[in-house]
Amino acid sequence: MEIKFDHLSTVSKTEIIELNTNDRVLKQMPLAKGTIFNEDQCIAWVNDKENQWTQYGYGPWAFIVDGKFAGWGGLQYEHGDADLALVLHPNYWGIGKQIFDKIINKAFNEMGFESITILLPPTRKNLKGIYSLGFKLDGEVTLSNEHFIRYRLYKMPVVKVE
Repeated sequence: MEIKFDHLSTVSKTEIIELNTNDRVLKQMPLAKGTIFNEDQCIAWVNDKENQWTQYGYGPWAFIVDGKFAGWGGLQYEHGDADLALVLHPNYWGIGKQIFDKIINKAFNEMGFESITILLPPTRKNLKGIYSLGFKLDGEVTLSNEHFIRYRLYKMPVVKVE
């Protein structure tokens, strides 16, 4: 399986709209509830995501798996932190860990981050996977009147063996 990261602007609006309006996906995205996501909103959303690259030097990618759009995510600026997003079409839910590993490698080894965050709604009860990846509880935040629990993952120091 080949996983590539590309700009969201290279993906058709139809595919992005289909993903960002998928009922199963929306259950995991509290900030998207009750919003309309048509072609005009899609264009504005893609422009906002692409502008993060210009403004902060990083932003979300489109995930392309074997030549097909599988989802979006990566690192987004959130209150001074690089916040991890990983939104996959249900057909690709089994490869999230592989994409996560590629994001983490880029974040810590190519982009020079010392830590990243992830924001989860308090309704998310199964946190075993988050903790097994190394994330630690790091506070709470409110975005657009939605409450989130913040978890942080620190870059592991390189231990030199002499």
